[in-house]
Order: sequence, then C-alpha cells, then structure tokens
Amino acid sequence: MVIISSKSENNMQYFQAVQEGKQRSSKSQMKMFEAAGFGMLTLTTKKIDGKFHPVGEEDFVAVIKSPDGYVVILTDKDGFTKAQSKSLEKEQAILIYKKLRDSGILEYTENEIQIWSEKRPTVQNRISG
Repeated sequence: MVIISSKSENNMQYFQAVQEGKQRSSKSQMKMFEAAGFGMLTLTTKKIDGKFHPVGEEDFVAVIKSPDGYVVILTDKDGFTKAQSKSLEKEQAILIYKKLRDSGILEYTENEIQIWSEKRPTVQNRISG
C-alpha cells in the first residue's frame, strides 16, 4: 500500500507547472529578444486559488514604468509577465512596443500586470499618444 501525501502532490504540481511554464516563457523571451535585442525571462508559474499553474501560452504586450525607465513586457491573458525588455527611454519602449504589435501580438488592455510579487500599472496608452 502506497500513501501519497497532498504535500507531495503539490510539489509535483509545482514542478510540472514550472517545466511547462518555462517552455512558454522561453518562447516569449525569444520574441522579446528579436524585437528588442534583449529579453529577460520573468515568471514561469502563477498561483490561482492556492494551486500552481504554468503561465499561459498566449502573448500580449504592454509597457510599465520602472524606477529606471520604461519596460516592455509580454504577458499571458491573466497579466502574468513572461518576458521583459531592459529599462529603456520612453521613445525606445514605444518603438519596441509597436514592433511587437506589428508582429501580430495583441495589446494587454487591462490596467495592471503581475511582475514578480507585485502588481504594476500598464502605461502604453499614456506614453504612446
């Protein structure tokens, strides 16, 4: 008789979510790299209702303001970031944002995204006008 504790099951769920999420985020990172010349992997998993899930397969683009400038990000449909540019001047961020939009990636239209452990407001509509 084998007894599997729920803790072990949660660890397995987390491990599987990380593996699948890493593949998805890596694809987004490559898209960012192609558009910006630099792409950093951000999140690979998201926690919803206490359970870990991989980030979504879809890509949406947005811009956020950081202490060092503007950062172009790729998110899933729930606003969890998968890849980001480095901090940029506003004009550079707008150019990369438009390049990603021109490649067929839709805008993330919600007002905030989740990056690392914090929520950040999206600003692409305030800076590109």
